Amino acid sequence: MGNVDPSGARIMPSADVDDRAKLGDGTVVWHLAQVREGAVLGSGCIVGRGAYVGPDVVLGDNVKLQNYALVYEPARLEDGVFVGPAAVLTNDMYPRSVDPEGTLKRGGDWEAQGVTVREGAAVGARAVIVAGVTVGRWALIAAGAVVTRDVPDFALVAGVPARRVKWVGKAGVPLVADLSEGAAEDTGTDSGERGGGDRNPAVSRWVCPETGARYIESDETLSEVFP
Repeated sequence: MGNVDPSGARIMPSADVDDRAKLGDGTVVWHLAQVREGAVLGSGCIVGRGAYVGPDVVLGDNVKLQNYALVYEPARLEDGVFVGPAAVLTNDMYPRSVDPEGTLKRGGDWEAQGVTVREGAAVGARAVIVAGVTVGRWALIAAGAVVTRDVPDFALVAGVPARRVKWVGKAGVPLVADLSEGAAEDTGTDSGERGGGDRNPAVSRWVCPETGARYIESDETLSEVFP
């Protein structure tokens, strides 16, 4: 079903893919979706029914755009990003149809500011991300959220405007406090030695209940703990 592009991508007959777009091997563009000129899609991507990919937008490998997701130029989505149904990644901070004199605005009358979504992050259904925002690695945007400022790595944000409510791991599951032996120890002391001395209240440890991966939080930043 659908046409196979020379690149190895599969395009449904009702999709509109510009000849100047580049699609990677194994990418699928479903019915009524539109991929504009200059867009670059990596391998293994899925562009759902009715989704829109604007001019010069860049998608990494294994990116999923669910039905009717709208990704406006010049957005950059890294590998493994998920964009839920009817989510919108905008590109105009001060939108107007006309200028102050009442003349219809054209493309050269404003500067597009694309959204950047880092590796593995996910955007929930009907969420809106405001122009110029960067969503960090493996972050999770709750359904219906309106994101007006940058989102840290591994943050779960929700609400209007969106605020961080929890941390999540790579599995997308909210992290829980790490109560394992030694996890509660401070990572540093007044003397600079590991383990003893006064606890540092700015440091917390977290664990993913699904994968067991561990993370450390310091000054509103979450980092993975590697063996």
